Amino acid sequence: MATVIAKPEPISPDVAGAQGENGPRRRFAWPRGSRLGRLIITLNVLALTILVVGALVLNELRSGLVNARIDSLTTQGELIAKIIDQSATVGEPEPALDPYTASAILQLLFIPRSQRARLFDAHGKVLADSFVVADRVDWKVLPPARKPGQKDDARKTPREEAKAERARKALADEIAQAMKGRTIAGARVSEDGERVVSVSIPIQHVRAVLGVLTLEAGDVDEIIAAERRALLPFIVVAMTAILISSVLLHRLIAVPVLRLARAADLVRLQGARAISLPDLSRRNDELGDLSRSLEEMTHSLSERMDAIERFAADVAHEIKNPLTSIRSAVETLDLVSDPAARARLLAILQNDVNRLDRLVTDISNASRLDAELSREHPKTLDLHRLLSEVVGLYDSQLRPGEAPGSVRVKLTVAEGVSPALILGRETPIGQVFRNLIDNARSFSPADGEVRIGLSRVRGRLVATVEDDGPGMPPDNLETIFERFYTSRPKGRAFGGNSGLGLSIARQIVEAHGGQIHAENRKDADGAVMGARFVVELPDVRE
Repeated sequence: MATVIAKPEPISPDVAGAQGENGPRRRFAWPRGSRLGRLIITLNVLALTILVVGALVLNELRSGLVNARIDSLTTQGELIAKIIDQSATVGEPEPALDPYTASAILQLLFIPRSQRARLFDAHGKVLADSFVVADRVDWKVLPPARKPGQKDDARKTPREEAKAERARKALADEIAQAMKGRTIAGARVSEDGERVVSVSIPIQHVRAVLGVLTLEAGDVDEIIAAERRALLPFIVVAMTAILISSVLLHRLIAVPVLRLARAADLVRLQGARAISLPDLSRRNDELGDLSRSLEEMTHSLSERMDAIERFAADVAHEIKNPLTSIRSAVETLDLVSDPAARARLLAILQNDVNRLDRLVTDISNASRLDAELSREHPKTLDLHRLLSEVVGLYDSQLRPGEAPGSVRVKLTVAEGVSPALILGRETPIGQVFRNLIDNARSFSPADGEVRIGLSRVRGRLVATVEDDGPGMPPDNLETIFERFYTSRPKGRAFGGNSGLGLSIARQIVEAHGGQIHAENRKDADGAVMGARFVVELPDVRE
């Protein structure tokens, strides 16, 4: 497994504050910066608004038409009622309507075919009906004239008869209210089951109510049908808006997402490293962001796969060297009879086995680094406290004798630095400074000193690790951070280091948004006095 660490994105204080111990707290957020979200909401609201506006407009139109018809019938009925009062009133001091005269007047007046006029006496009895053909000679009332398609009363079903009875009762109630001297107007259902606009006007002689004139307009259904026909354009416009929005959503969202899914499936099925995505990066919306993110992700994955291959090749090469040495020593051991030579060969074997064991251990630790960084969430750390604990660990292991065991570790913190807060993972950050200190102690002379410094420079925390060793060749200041690079001082056993410590340190520091570099310490004359490693990490307070 390769030691390739993806650099995490910086976490803003707002985002960090919204995260709890168990992960981020989810909150509803209006799609303020979402172009597609605004488009979806706008198109759907537009279609709904068209229907609502159309319904409101037609409702107002319907109310206006009904009111206009009521006003027209009221004006017409008041005129007819006055004529009947003046011409058909007989008897004093108790006036009453003359049925023949009133009926004749009603027959002589022009009543449109869409209207029905009925005259009732003071007792609610029908005196005249514009739908009834009357014999003027002997005043015999013939059956009402039926409209085309109208059923005979004898052929009505019980349900239709019940409706007709309810309609007659409603008419009787309307006449009874009009008998009180008030004009009654409104919409109701007639005996034929049709919706009508009805106006009942009392015929008054002075204060006495002699009868009631009822005018009905049976074209309400035609008005409603006209309203429905008027609603059709709104429905067509709304359906067109919904259709257009559906097509736009399909073309702008569904089709690009489907293309992205097919491109991803192609990578999975063909085993390719790079993904050929549709060109959506120029779109300034969520799909453009998704396309760019997928491109960056596949590029990162491709780099990681290349790094895995390079790491595997480096591991194979590094393991092959001690194995070759072991094989050569084993083959030579049977040919050597001198005890001293055999002892040297056995020492070589022991050294190579230890070197191989150390190499495998370091490779295993490096391989787990990715998982450790992804599993542990960053949190606020005090770098001063962490360095004090690391230095205290080395102080407890200090022993006189040869390096590195006799090398002391000293921590110096600049004034005003504490608390030195960073956002990171405690275990990996501690490993960085342990690797740097171990490397510095390995180059330091016996009873020497490794100095750790902590300061703040331009809003960043800077930690330094200095030794009094021979320093580094100027050409190797970057090479030392490569995997498996080793350059040991004279007198140290060959193979004592795997060459992964500095490489791991750089990867961890860069994963936390920091930088690390190496330089030589020099005196006033330019002579090298030792090596210095500089680690820069972002300060949380800045």
